[in-house]
This record gives sequence, structure tokens and C-alpha cells, in this order.
Amino acid sequence: MTTSIAATAETTQASPDERAIRLRTGLSPKLGPEASRIPMRPYPDHALPPGARPNIVAPEHFPRLSLQERDRRWDGLRKRMLFAGVDCLILLGTDMYWDMGLANLRYVTGLGAKMGTKGLFFIDSDPVVYNAVPHMSRPFHAQESLQDWISDIRILRGPSEIAAEIRDRGLDRSKIGLVGFSSTILPDSVFVDSEVQGLREALPNARFLDFGYALEEMRMVKSEEELGFMREAGKIARKVVDAMVAAARPGVPEAELYADMVRTQIANGGEPNVFNLFASGPVEHPPTEIWHLLHGSDQPMSPTMRPFSQGDNVISEFHTKYGGYLVHTEYTVHIGSKVPPRLQRIWDVGVECLDISRDMMRPGVTIRELVEAVRRPAAKAGLEWVELGFHAMGLASPEFPSVVYQPGFGSGTLNGGKIADMQLEAGMTFGNNIDLFDPSWKPDVGTMLADFMVVREGGAELLVNTPRTIGLSS
Repeated sequence: MTTSIAATAETTQASPDERAIRLRTGLSPKLGPEASRIPMRPYPDHALPPGARPNIVAPEHFPRLSLQERDRRWDGLRKRMLFAGVDCLILLGTDMYWDMGLANLRYVTGLGAKMGTKGLFFIDSDPVVYNAVPHMSRPFHAQESLQDWISDIRILRGPSEIAAEIRDRGLDRSKIGLVGFSSTILPDSVFVDSEVQGLREALPNARFLDFGYALEEMRMVKSEEELGFMREAGKIARKVVDAMVAAARPGVPEAELYADMVRTQIANGGEPNVFNLFASGPVEHPPTEIWHLLHGSDQPMSPTMRPFSQGDNVISEFHTKYGGYLVHTEYTVHIGSKVPPRLQRIWDVGVECLDISRDMMRPGVTIRELVEAVRRPAAKAGLEWVELGFHAMGLASPEFPSVVYQPGFGSGTLNGGKIADMQLEAGMTFGNNIDLFDPSWKPDVGTMLADFMVVREGGAELLVNTPRTIGLSS
């Protein structure tokens, strides 16, 4: 029988009087003596109607995970803290890397506002979340309307207040875990130096350690609730592909198509998330003129006001985000009545790689077996690639494990180093990276293709159902 320690945590909700105090002042009524002495008050008191409460956004209007999912996570995290001898976690979120710097904090608290969110997580009491600047918190912390995981949300007044709360709880001589952001591109945890230095100065007797690895490990296999959110993101992604094909017409500027893709995400319930690595240009052009048509470009290289022409390729790698969860898609559109034969050959090999990915993403398959199988069709066809493999995704991208580079190239584990014998587990989630080109034809023109896959017995579950033909638009 699984033993849960979540039930041992304090789960008291704020009383009506406490809620009224918080609404008037923006400060938590639970402030201890140390935190109460911080001189900065967020704003003057102001009157509210008796019994006033924050409105709650209806679940059908905004996605939210259940309390059971919260308790599962909190229980697993507290067990890991106990094994490590850690008494408290400080969750330091940032909006870096398309807001992925909030991934660990959002996993634990269900919250992650871009304008500054931090948190404290304890073994034996409920978390505290610090959210936003004062003027964004009147007449109450807006995050209260969107979730029911956290009852104690406070205005962020800097590291000194976090340290004061830790002293008030008698944990200033404890082992404290710091949780920032890391990924397979940024394998070392990333923090804002001034925040960490401020905490160290305010808590000179605490012992700090990087505890982000525990969250990375917990996020590696998704629950069915998480997968439900990712399925919704996948449905939105397919609509974005359709919008991409519909807008790719001669005379239409890149920026207009790009805007249609972003609008489709938001209009269908996705969170604003402008991750779109995009490029376009003519397949046929002078050999002395090199175009960037092997992989999409980051902002601000795209989009431009360049209008599409007959014979252009349009390529994109984009993310759709639903309830915080990311799904990855890659697709290629050709503007014309027929795909050029050499371009079609590249695409066909990409489809073969995609099919093998789907068949091989089963529990027990090793990273080495998957990578070798996926790359075999490209090698047989004499094609080269920018990325050919897969990267894990969820609340961030790329999560662990991810392999897209050749052995010995790139950084971290993105080349498969040290993880070749790792086995896939059911519930892992991957975006494909199939970016092929034929150097014997053109060194600067290729195709991009990806679906999004969940590791399952018998082969992957596909969440996007990306078209298996190149988009044609004329």
C-alpha cells in the first residue's frame, strides 16, 4: 500500500475574516513577526463590501487540475525532501525562455504569473506563493480566481520577505532546497543571482542546495490528468497547421500567416505562447544565394513583411500551450500546384522516420534503440539533417530525455551521451524533430515534420495527427 504524507500537511483554508483582511491590504493575515516588520506596505487600505470574495472563473472557461493531482505531486515531493533531509523549498520562478522558467513552480503550485512568482513549500504545512507587484494585486491577487490549490497568496516584496517567513517558521538553520529552471539545453539550474545572494545574506545559517533535479525527475512521466491537457494542446496544434496552410498564398506577408497561427492558438483556448520558429523562401534560387530553409528562425528574424511567392517553402516548429502544458509540432507547406520531386523525396523519408518513431515509442525500448531506428531511413537515403530525434516536453521544452544531435555534437545529453541505455516509460511525452535535407540537391532547402507522441504499450499515442502530406497552397 502506498503511504501518503500529503494528509499530514496543514490544509486549513483562510477564514472569512482573513480573506477580508487580505482583500483590503494585499497582505496575508498569516504574516509572522519577522515578515510583519518589513517596512514596505503594498498600498493603502480600501473598503470593500461586507463578505466580498474573489470571483472564481468557471472550470469550463479556464483549465485547472484537480486537488487529487495536487496531492499526488505534493506527496511525492515531500517524500523526496524527507529522503534528502530538506525542510523547505524556495521556488524561484522567472519568465525566461518563453516562460519555461516557471515550470517547476507551476508544477508544485498550479500558479505561474509572468510578472514575478516565487513560492515556499514545506513538509508539514501548506505552501506560500508570492505573486506580482502591488498594482497588479488590487483588489485581490488575480490568481485566486483561477485555482484552488493555494490559499495563501501574497504580494512579492523581495527575497527579504521570503527569508523573514523562513525565520518566522524556525527554519533559518535548516537545509533549504532552491528550485530554479533547467532543461536539456540549459542543464545547470538557472537563478537570478541577486535573489540567491539576497537569500544567503538574510539566512546566513541556512544550508542551501539545488533541488531542481527532483522536480525534473517528477515531471518526466505525465499523469493521465496532465495528458488530458496535452491532448487539448494537440487539438489546437492541428488547427494551427490548418491555419498555416490556408494563409500560405502568394502575396500574403510572412507576418500575416504568423499572426494567423498565433491567433488560432489563443482563439481556441491556448495560452498566449509565441514560440514559433518560422522561415520561408524560394526553393529555386541562385546557387550563390543561401536561404535559411533547413529549420525555422527565432524572433526577430521572423516573421518579416516579405510576401510569399509561387515556389516558396514555408517551414515552422511551433508550440501550443494549454493549462501550462506544451505540445510541439513541425510542418512544411509548399506554395504551388505540385511539390518538386526532390523535395517530395525528402518529405517521404521524413514520414518514414515519423512512423518508426510511433512504432518504437513503447515502454522498455532504450534511447539507443529508438535513435538508431529513427535515423536509419535518412542514412539509407543519403540525407543529412539539422535535428533528427525527439525531445521530451510538458511544462517546459526540452525536458529530459531528449536526443536531436549526432553523437559527439551539441551539449548536455542532446547528443545521446550517457543516456543510451535508458528505457522509455509509459506516460513519457515527446515531440519529434525530423528536419532533413539532401546535400546532393540543395544544401539550404529541406523539410520539417513532427507529431507529438505519448509512450504507450504497442506504440505511441499521437496528439496532433500532423498531415502526412506536405501542405500545398496556391
